[in-house]
Amino acid sequence: MTDGAATQVAHVLVAADKFKGSLTAVQVAERVTAGLRRVVPELTVETLPVADGGDGTVAAAVAAGFERREVRVTGPLGEEVTAAFALRGTTAVVEMAEASGLQLLPPGVFAPLTATTYGSGELLRAALDAGATTVVFGVGGSATTDGGAGMLAALGARFLDASGAPVGPGGAPLAELATADLGGLDPRFASVDLILASDVDNPLTGPKGAPAVYGPQKGATPDDVRTLDAALAHFATVLEKAIGPKAAEAAAAPGAGGAGGIGYGALILGASFRPGIELMLEVLGFAPALERATLVVTGEGSLDEQTLHGKAPAGVAAAARAAGKEVVAVCGRLTLPPEALGRAGIRRAYALTDLEPDTATCIANAGPLLEDTAARIAEDFLR
Repeated sequence: MTDGAATQVAHVLVAADKFKGSLTAVQVAERVTAGLRRVVPELTVETLPVADGGDGTVAAAVAAGFERREVRVTGPLGEEVTAAFALRGTTAVVEMAEASGLQLLPPGVFAPLTATTYGSGELLRAALDAGATTVVFGVGGSATTDGGAGMLAALGARFLDASGAPVGPGGAPLAELATADLGGLDPRFASVDLILASDVDNPLTGPKGAPAVYGPQKGATPDDVRTLDAALAHFATVLEKAIGPKAAEAAAAPGAGGAGGIGYGALILGASFRPGIELMLEVLGFAPALERATLVVTGEGSLDEQTLHGKAPAGVAAAARAAGKEVVAVCGRLTLPPEALGRAGIRRAYALTDLEPDTATCIANAGPLLEDTAARIAEDFLR
């Protein structure tokens, strides 16, 4: 044993996010468990896959005991897709990426100007139809930059151009918006507790807004970014005429820029904003699981500077540190120095690239490599 105290470590909690592009959060938990038990066969391991509101959030909720519900909705390009939400009692977890995510686009295809969040609105409506009175709306991984206009349209809002015709799908056509009528919005939202779960606190527009910061990830050129930023600013101005100062306040609020501005649409609906991982840990029942644990294993595909700004491992580590629990992390790639990890509450991080430096091979063999890495953790902390 080189680290930790074996007499104290009897119950390991694996609370890691997905390794994007290679392993889901559930698969990460399975592989870590297998690796730990390779060294300590009788070890008690509890798994709680986590997510920060982005893609994988519904899967994490289902793994925690929520029921998976599927519905046919409009995809980001206007085609019909199957999307899922999670339900337990009257609480639903809805993930916008299920209906409007980048993963729904064909390989190499982007539609930064015209991709729509219409299906996300249909997904929210399906959650309400299922009896949800509390809706956790996880946003991230979007193919869209339409400010949530598509979502609001699916829920009964009307966005018309100067001729009285509905504006087209996506962010760019909002430049032609002349009038907005929100009177037809689903009245159930007045009594639903809608919570916007996001790991970003960007405003809607400007240098830190949705088009400028996240547009390029969705295929937007510099010209596209300027087009989208102007269109979303115009969208907010027209909404201000329709519903008053609330529209301008929401555009500047933290989280408005989440998932191509769908955060803005959610705030218009009356959502409250919460950091995604903080909220998801509550929903998933992390606190009681943490209480039972003596060592916590967290992680995600890349432990880097972004991790420290609201990503799942940072949230897990902060909660564990507050509870006096030791935390180690697993990842595909590590760019954080030990002192940054320590400040985040992570005792040590183990990267798959330590075992396989070639990135492509590492991604292809992530499962077996993660098992081997977990065995190293067991050797260091549990023997």
